[in-house]
This record gives sequence, structure tokens and C-alpha cells, in this order.
Amino acid sequence: MMSNKQVTFQVADALNQPFPDGKFDLVWSMESGEHMPDKLKFVSELARVAAPGAMIIIVTWCHRDLSPTEKSLRADEKRLLDKICDAFYLPAWCSTADYIQLLESLSLKDIKAADWSENVAPFWPAVIKSALTLDGLTSLLKSGWKTIRGALVMPLMIEGFNKGVIKFSIITCKKPE
Repeated sequence: MMSNKQVTFQVADALNQPFPDGKFDLVWSMESGEHMPDKLKFVSELARVAAPGAMIIIVTWCHRDLSPTEKSLRADEKRLLDKICDAFYLPAWCSTADYIQLLESLSLKDIKAADWSENVAPFWPAVIKSALTLDGLTSLLKSGWKTIRGALVMPLMIEGFNKGVIKFSIITCKKPE
């Protein structure tokens, strides 16, 4: 039997969502956490709009987790991420462990994380390969400097994945009932 439900799309500020508290049974953030300058505000908004018992899914680029003896990434790792963030107009990233800590601070439950880097890393060489075709280069040149600038950084994404500095993480949790 076909359902006659309506679907709507709305553009809004992820750090100040226009939705009421507890509105959604599923809250899914796909590759947007890396764009958020205030990670706590970001996850707080996801939790706020989630209904009690709702699943929250965050899929995002992160930097590697730090070891217990590290206070920050190494200088060469920071330089690599700074170049990427600058070219893609991104604020600083955090680690998967940082996201987990933020979710725990909001009393979210059943927090699980997985590293999907190995599955996502082949995307970047494929994008570069497609950009090096005649159609790809023509499209790139027509798209303007911002897109060209981003394209020039793609090899740095590959380097980041190869060195284990960049992680593609999925983090799930539930809002308590």
C-alpha cells in the first residue's frame, strides 16, 4: 500500500536549527560536522531536535585520535590539516574521541563509533582521475578559482588518509527516553 506522506526540505543553520525540541525520530548529519566551527553547539543541536529514544548518526571527517600521552597532533600533521582546512574553507577538525566525549557530556547513550577511512580513501584518487579527463579539466576551469583551489588540495587528502591523520568516522548514539 502506498503512503501519501509529504517530504519537505529546508535550508537552515545547523548551529541554530529552527525545529522544536524533540522533533525527529532520526537525526542524521552527513559530512557536515567538519564544517562546524563549534562542535559542542553542533552536537547539542542534533541532540536537542532528537526525540526521546531517537537515533543520532554523525558521519564526518576527523583527525586521528590522540594517544594518552599526546596533547595535540604533531606539527607536520597540523600543517597538513591546516592546508586542507584553508583550501576547503573549513574550521579546525576534532577527533572521533572528541565527538564521543561531547556526546557523553550531553548524556547520550549507546555511543558507538567506526572508522570508515579504508572504505572512503579510494574516493579521492578516483576524483582526481576523473578531473584529469578533458571534460573534467574543462569543467574545473569553468567552475572558478574556489573549485580549482579545492581540487589542488585533493592530493593532500590522499596523503592524510595514507598517513592515518585523516579519519572518516561514523558515530551513532541514542537520546535517552
